[in-house]
Amino acid sequence: MKSIDDVVGISAKALASRSRRMEVLSQNIANADTPQYKARDIKFSKVLAELADSSLKTTSSSHIALADANENPGMMYRIPFNNSFDGNTVELNIEQAQYGQAAGEYQATLSILENRINGLKRALRGD
Repeated sequence: MKSIDDVVGISAKALASRSRRMEVLSQNIANADTPQYKARDIKFSKVLAELADSSLKTTSSSHIALADANENPGMMYRIPFNNSFDGNTVELNIEQAQYGQAAGEYQATLSILENRINGLKRALRGD
């Protein structure tokens, strides 16, 4: 029988990544008035590339070990459209728009994951 990871696929990891992005965006919004704060974001395509590369494993102790996985894959600093005098790169209207888009993407990923789990439950019940 397949493991649960095989059934839900990459959706569970994508959901965690989208959740992390919403956390980063909310930190940006919370620090909109903090001097010298640098706005950050997570690029989802880089996260997916990291997930694909995570399947590489060493099979022998004599192999060269892979570099430690970045704690925050895909994390980058946002380049502001306008400079501020205090060095803060958060642009509140941009961050709010990005957060709204991220919330929609999170909900879509959650729906996909929910449909897969419901399909598995129906299969197990014999519906």
